[in-house]
Amino acid sequence: MNYTIPEMKRIANEIRKDIIKMTAAAGSGHPGGSLSCVEILVSLYFKVLRHDPKNYAWEGRDRFILSKGHVCPALYATLARAGYFPVEELLTLRKFGSRLQGHPHRKKLPCLETSSGSLGQGLSIAVGMAIGFKMDKKEQRVYCLMGDGECDEGQIWEAAMSASHYKLDNLCGIVDVNGLQIDGFTRDVMNLEPLAEKWKAFGWHVIEVDGHNFEELLKAFEEAKNTKGKPTVILAKTVKGKGVSFMENKAEWHGKAPKKEEAEIALRELEALEAKL
Repeated sequence: MNYTIPEMKRIANEIRKDIIKMTAAAGSGHPGGSLSCVEILVSLYFKVLRHDPKNYAWEGRDRFILSKGHVCPALYATLARAGYFPVEELLTLRKFGSRLQGHPHRKKLPCLETSSGSLGQGLSIAVGMAIGFKMDKKEQRVYCLMGDGECDEGQIWEAAMSASHYKLDNLCGIVDVNGLQIDGFTRDVMNLEPLAEKWKAFGWHVIEVDGHNFEELLKAFEEAKNTKGKPTVILAKTVKGKGVSFMENKAEWHGKAPKKEEAEIALRELEALEAKL
């Protein structure tokens, strides 16, 4: 896919509306972190990744792992808007029998690369895939989106050390640095700083960007592709609840769905933003 930045901005706004509608219809879910990572996912699925919605099992595709699986509303909406399944199916989120489980479930939705939701595990899966491609001398790349709160998990750092040891320059990690996790600000729960220096110390090439700026994101993904001999991590500074004023930078919206009246307010705000794009 090769969309322009104005087109991607409009798609991102549609996805934010999808997230509100999905979580409101389900009465549960994780809107805050879903809203913060939208531009990252749109950049990947509408510009960066080699993939084919009509042939999700295409061997030549790049791999994307959503390590912070609770923000699957953002991934589902992105996949639907990219053509993997009908947009109308999004409203079945978390419903009995739905393919769109509350955390990604690959057996129900095979276009996913893996099931996820237990925090800390996604980067290890991505490392294994990247090693496999290296051993088979294949050119596919692997991308893994993590949360900043997820970086509290020790397994993230074990995987980071492995990726550096095996010089996995076909691996790109992305950390959604929105500064919040379920219990509050990351600086209060478990201070991650200096985060960039930590990743550098583990042997990664580090790029810091505004995670809502498509120009910066696309430039970072290109730099990651051109970086040889070590893995790259993109630290994307974002706003939790981005686009909805009463959700922005509020920890309580980590795992709480909007009520009907709140969803209506949120959708009006997003429609007003759309008019400016």
